[in-house]
Amino acid sequence: MPFDLSQKDGELLVKLARTAVEEYLKTKKTLPVPEGISEKLKQRCGVFVTINSVKKGEKELRGCIGLPYPTEPLAQAVIQSAISSATEDPRFYPLSTHELDNVVFEVSVLTPPQKIEANKAKEYPSKIKVGEDGLIVERGIYKGLLLPQVPVEWNWGEEEFLCQCCVKAGLPADNWLLEGTKIYSFQAIIFEEETPKGEVKRKTISRK
Repeated sequence: MPFDLSQKDGELLVKLARTAVEEYLKTKKTLPVPEGISEKLKQRCGVFVTINSVKKGEKELRGCIGLPYPTEPLAQAVIQSAISSATEDPRFYPLSTHELDNVVFEVSVLTPPQKIEANKAKEYPSKIKVGEDGLIVERGIYKGLLLPQVPVEWNWGEEEFLCQCCVKAGLPADNWLLEGTKIYSFQAIIFEEETPKGEVKRKTISRK
């Protein structure tokens, strides 16, 4: 049976992400994993926590960090990723306590990345699905990851998705075409707050 999360699981994880950040910003202490959580939330999973600021109904990225591979129990991974997203994303200054009422939290639980096999690099676009797959591009010491929701939000096609993932890795956009570049795909179960501290819903990503 494939791994899945219930609405209750999703609500718990998103609230855990917010609570972990609130606790850390106020006390500099890392929230312990709550007692009595289900065995499912103790399974090792990759996870990313995205924080978006909300201004006049529009969302703007405020932080996004996570663990691509299933190295930590899920609840623990959410706590770690949430704090890192709020305080360590090099693209942004650390989140402050007065921003907490104006941001929404999003938790993406990842399936283990699978290497995409292709005889020729030009086959890669036909082997990924925008709206379903997230990507990891790896070349030498360079590695970049983009979540499945990103290409949909930016209205990218498959080739642009590959190019942008290369850019995220710090590589030229066309490096996915070079021999030796490895491409991995994964999927995600995503839950997000609809409004700051508001109702949590499962996010469906679909190509326009």
